[in-house]
Amino acid sequence: MTSKWNGKQCPLCGEGTLRDGKHKQQLEYRGRAYAYTAKGAFCNHCHDGFPEHDAREEAAWQAFRDRVDAEEIAELARIRKKLGLTQQEAARLAGGGKNAFSRYERGQAKPVAAVTNLFRLLDRHPDLLNELKAG
Repeated sequence: MTSKWNGKQCPLCGEGTLRDGKHKQQLEYRGRAYAYTAKGAFCNHCHDGFPEHDAREEAAWQAFRDRVDAEEIAELARIRKKLGLTQQEAARLAGGGKNAFSRYERGQAKPVAAVTNLFRLLDRHPDLLNELKAG
């Protein structure tokens, strides 16, 4: 089926013509890349365009994000335990509320990038923990 955009001048760049087809796309979520092929009308000049809504692709994107979140939750719990910290101690160290790590590890909240980065750094350099605790 031909889209309403097929054969029209690209309104995004004004230079090319939109053609129905497939275009490789890449999205990023929490530093991880997700690649997929979008169907839609794409410009032969700027290569931008109008992807069609695809419920299956949207479900796959959500599943990807859920996997990334689950991996991050497991990673934070592993690092916290490796460092010998309780959830409350980890939350105090990261500057969150006293129940922050409990919520992170149950998937009820997502840590900000600074928390994740701090614990990844401590995973590689656990000797810095005493320095952080000293304040």
